[in-house]
Amino acid sequence: MKIAILGGGFTGMTASYYLAKKGHEVTLFEKEKVLGGLAVGFKSKGWDWYLERAYHHLLDSEDDILDFAQDVGFKDIFFKETQTSSLYEISSHPELVSGSDFKGIPDQVRDDPAQDGTDYRIIPLDSPQDFLRFPLLSLPEKIRAGIVLAFLKFSPFLTLYEKTTAEEFLKKTQGEHVWEILWRDLFRKKFGKYAENILATFIWARITKRAKKLGYIKGGFQTFINYTEEQLVNLRVNVFTGFEIKTIEKRGVGFEINKSEKFDAVISTLPTVIMSKITQSIFSQPYLKKFSKLKYLHAVVLILETKQPILEKTYWLNICASKIPIMIVAQHTNFIDKKYYSGNHIAYVGWYVEREHAFIKMSSKEMLDFCSPYLKKINSSYSLQPTNCYLFHGPFAQPIFDKDFVKNKPAFITPVKNFYVANLDMTYPYDRGTNYAVKLGREVSGLI
Repeated sequence: MKIAILGGGFTGMTASYYLAKKGHEVTLFEKEKVLGGLAVGFKSKGWDWYLERAYHHLLDSEDDILDFAQDVGFKDIFFKETQTSSLYEISSHPELVSGSDFKGIPDQVRDDPAQDGTDYRIIPLDSPQDFLRFPLLSLPEKIRAGIVLAFLKFSPFLTLYEKTTAEEFLKKTQGEHVWEILWRDLFRKKFGKYAENILATFIWARITKRAKKLGYIKGGFQTFINYTEEQLVNLRVNVFTGFEIKTIEKRGVGFEINKSEKFDAVISTLPTVIMSKITQSIFSQPYLKKFSKLKYLHAVVLILETKQPILEKTYWLNICASKIPIMIVAQHTNFIDKKYYSGNHIAYVGWYVEREHAFIKMSSKEMLDFCSPYLKKINSSYSLQPTNCYLFHGPFAQPIFDKDFVKNKPAFITPVKNFYVANLDMTYPYDRGTNYAVKLGREVSGLI
């Protein structure tokens, strides 16, 4: 068969590889100048490794990408332990600041009385031992919460999780106070006004896949992307970059793209919103209408290249402080050695926002000016004059996993024969990631 694959991220590349191995004639179309999709990387002057535009890592519980790497002969994936922590406002718990509860916790209190009088603390939450030392919950609360987390970790997927929200489930099983301390701000920072509507499936999936060791690609994810593109070319896949799909029309038993080349089958890995716009002449309005009920947030990622790190030990810092309007800070060079980036430190500062949010229109300097005072709250010694500052946007990056999403998300098989969909909405209930992009690509290739 002559097959068109729309979108050159890991889903499109994986599907192209396995279909070409079967002997199909495959053409891969990508709008950007390079393949990679959300995993695409870039290099700054003097860097030896690529860096992703948005924070990327693998979990040691994710096998699909490891299997794909083995199939294509790529060997440069490694795993290492990292530290995950959360930032809390301690002023909300004054009885703890002078007490003994914080003994043994390695990171210091962050004090910024000149601005809002709030003390902040970075608290590691990587292990059961860390959780038992966690000072903002009582011992009975920690035991109860720990039992629920263990249940989620080893529980199979239950229909119960789709019948209740994460907030309702966690309040009922762990208690109101645990919800307020551990979870409330995490959900608000990630999902904004939709936080109370997110299904319990989301928290089940996050706990199930949580891992201490994280994986990365030697040279950055773009190295793997470039290697995979070489394998596709060797398999005679036609790879077109800088090619925007504007129209798809049904022509007999096949499909015509941009009013020119014809194909027997099409696989769309494009975001559902984009796919819906270019397939108006193919699909019925009732089919497309259900996708209009899906909601998304857009990613805004500020990358800072600095001489000194913002975080001393922590790789991934969840911001559980309502007065700091940042979702996460990821100190990449506490994960990957700074020697690959000219000896400088790399940190990601990230948000999910709605399309109309002011951040979408702000420049990198404006974003830096906005977040610098808050970074100083996280690290009081912070006085940033970055060597470089980069700003990237990821459209439709975070789906809203509510009841509408479950009822209306796309599936591989569509009402039109030989037109397939395999996009990152279908990673539900798991958070989007490269591993699941590979999984989708392999699965959709098995349908043809």
